[in-house]
Amino acid sequence: MKRFRIFVKKEFLHIFRDKRTLLVLFGMPLVQVLLFGYAITNEIKDARIAIYDPSRDALTDKLTDKLLASGYFRLDDRAASMAAIRQDFKRGRIKMAVIFPPQAARKYEHDQQLTVQLIADASDPNTASTLTSYASSIIRQYMPESSYQNEPPGMFRIETEVRMLFNQELKGVYMFVPGVMTLILMLVSAMLTSIAITREKEMGMMELLLVSPVKPAVVIAGKVLPYFLLSIINAALILIVGVAVFGMPVRGNVLLLSGEMLLFVLTSLSLGIFISTKTDRQQTAMMMSMFALLMPTVLLSGFIFPLESMPWPLQWLANILPAKWFIIILKGIMLKGTGLAILWRPTAILFGMTVLFLFAGIKSFKTRLSS
Repeated sequence: MKRFRIFVKKEFLHIFRDKRTLLVLFGMPLVQVLLFGYAITNEIKDARIAIYDPSRDALTDKLTDKLLASGYFRLDDRAASMAAIRQDFKRGRIKMAVIFPPQAARKYEHDQQLTVQLIADASDPNTASTLTSYASSIIRQYMPESSYQNEPPGMFRIETEVRMLFNQELKGVYMFVPGVMTLILMLVSAMLTSIAITREKEMGMMELLLVSPVKPAVVIAGKVLPYFLLSIINAALILIVGVAVFGMPVRGNVLLLSGEMLLFVLTSLSLGIFISTKTDRQQTAMMMSMFALLMPTVLLSGFIFPLESMPWPLQWLANILPAKWFIIILKGIMLKGTGLAILWRPTAILFGMTVLFLFAGIKSFKTRLSS
């Protein structure tokens, strides 16, 4: 029994001395609980909206105040025209627009009814349906607090007219195809690259390559090129299946879409290179890829759950994920038909991430070579 206790004590000492084991035991579960607890929610908070109000009278001001006071919406733009509303949707600035008719208060008193138009970005159909439902409920509940509350029931009423942009039929596949494309390209490109390079290090082959006359950049390029070509084929197949089988539209420039997919493949490959420089075992590389790529891509990219409803630290963390920016690009080109003039910012961010990861990976290989 004494030997058994000594053996158990020795095993505990081994566990607590190994920082990686402690990270797996305590760090990963804690992070997972926090991520799932805060990210997995269908509640909508602070969704960005625009309001087009040509009348700006007491009635529309009260309705606007009620919408903003609910906590579901945050005013992003008081648009001066419908053209400005369209641009806001194209740029992805807003999730919904509230359109008041001219002379709203006068029409309300004269016609005993009023129709307010709600336009939602249905590239995310679940969020669009929820937002329009919340807004319609708030607007229709305005009557009991109005100056007409003593009138017979049904005498005065405010109705809403809902219009969905980019996905009028609210097809869920329009939301999932861009997300699945992003997830597959990220995992295949980054994970396979990191595992392939780590395998060479684990087998002792990488040291032989590093002491050879071949430059580290050439070594990395030679290892990555096959996965780059395979990832391009994979991206083309995913796009063909999405369009041919699921009817995913491509309303923008096909060449621009192809170029953006190539850029994201490069970003994912460079991220895989960076991960491989920080690990020495294939198992560790796989765990890092799964933990650093799979969960954040699913939870924090806006693929399934709205980012606006998450705490600001998670929203900030989402900004450093390549997947978030690529999903914005895919939805912009495929669903909204936007061009590079609008998508330049996420494109520049992906390009910057690619350069950063490549530089960090090559520098790490040079450090190993000098040591």
